[in-house]
Amino acid sequence: MKVVDILNQSESTQFSIEVIPPLKGESIESIYSAIDPLMEFNPISINVTYHREEYEYKKMPDGLLKRYSVRKRPGTVGIAAALKYRYKVEPVPHLICGGFSREETENALIDLNYLDIKNVLALRGDSVKNEKYFVPEPEGNSYALELIRQIVQLNNGQYLNEDQKNASPSDFCIGVAGYPEKHFESPNLEYDMDILKQKVDAGADYIVTQLFFDNAKFFEFEQRCRDYGITVPIIPGIKLVATKKHLKLLPSMFHATLPEDLTREVLKCKDNAAVRELGIEWAVAQCRELKERGVPCLHFYTMGRSYGTRRVAEAIF
Repeated sequence: MKVVDILNQSESTQFSIEVIPPLKGESIESIYSAIDPLMEFNPISINVTYHREEYEYKKMPDGLLKRYSVRKRPGTVGIAAALKYRYKVEPVPHLICGGFSREETENALIDLNYLDIKNVLALRGDSVKNEKYFVPEPEGNSYALELIRQIVQLNNGQYLNEDQKNASPSDFCIGVAGYPEKHFESPNLEYDMDILKQKVDAGADYIVTQLFFDNAKFFEFEQRCRDYGITVPIIPGIKLVATKKHLKLLPSMFHATLPEDLTREVLKCKDNAAVRELGIEWAVAQCRELKERGVPCLHFYTMGRSYGTRRVAEAIF
């Protein structure tokens, strides 16, 4: 079932989670062990992230350096299929522009269609480590907007090979990312909102936000979307503060600010066990307010850990 249909048919706030593929060589059991404790809360979907390749350099006998790619977290499509048939829950594999040609993207979509996976999250993706700016693949999509258009074309039965005979259309539901504090590369909020409106107009069915810790920022973002004529469901993204290192890590990795009150309380904690309890309390308060305001779903960035998310879900659902 399409995520957007579940959201539109639901009268109460739903629950969804996001997991990270295990490192290459590790068992999928690590994914199952993170999801099993959360299944009693009936998640409507499980997002599966995609991590593009990283590059390493090896010194050759002639003294020159040779660059080669390393895929440290493969398996997004395979994991999505495993989750669908193990848990009977809709998986939402992430599709990214980086590292894919348009033909490779089309082939991935065909595989997902064969597996009866009907939901995807369309993202540009990050730049390669050590590259200052995002560089698309040759013959690849440069922006999420282009990726969305390719998915919509496939939904209309339009393949890259224009001479394709008897082409079967796909039927993907497309989610996209939204940024309550704007995308870090956007020059301002207005520009960021214009890009989001273009993605929705191109065919995006719903929005999942970047993580945030101040609900006021989400409510402002939500209202701004409505003022722009964006009417699709908007799902807030939640992540729990769990260690003191998060005070530096979360702003640098996700470009999300932490409220002064939260920062001050984290610094008072004597150890990370106390930080984790504080993070749970903060997230519970966040989610209660969001639920009271009628958000369609609460999406948790679990990062492969279920304890904190379970504690919050017990309090909220």
